[in-house]
Amino acid sequence: MREQLKKKREEGFTLIELLIVIIILAILAAIVIFAVGSTTKNSKISACNADAKSVETAVEAYKAQTTSFPAALTNLTTTTVYNGNTVGPWLRTVPGSGNGYTVALVANTGEVDVNGANYDTTNNCNSLS
Repeated sequence: MREQLKKKREEGFTLIELLIVIIILAILAAIVIFAVGSTTKNSKISACNADAKSVETAVEAYKAQTTSFPAALTNLTTTTVYNGNTVGPWLRTVPGSGNGYTVALVANTGEVDVNGANYDTTNNCNSLS
């Protein structure tokens, strides 16, 4: 009978052991949360840079084919007739503004703006949070 009581007491984990495991899991969860947070910020910056560079490239291609800068960002998503030839579109869609930044085009100058400032001189994408 004593052996049966002794066996019952030895089965399972103590409260201290369970608390240690919970603390270790909490520390690991905190590390993962901080790692994912910085990855999200880096992905926003990369997406912003890619959108701005895509618009810059499309503007240059538009100018090369039509000898003038587009009047609006939407001009890059449609075809245009120039000297009897249909050219374009240069972008499939206009980059969205729901990502925490706005890519815009200054009319007839070819200047690409991100969040209201010239992308080439300020590179506003790096200031995203």
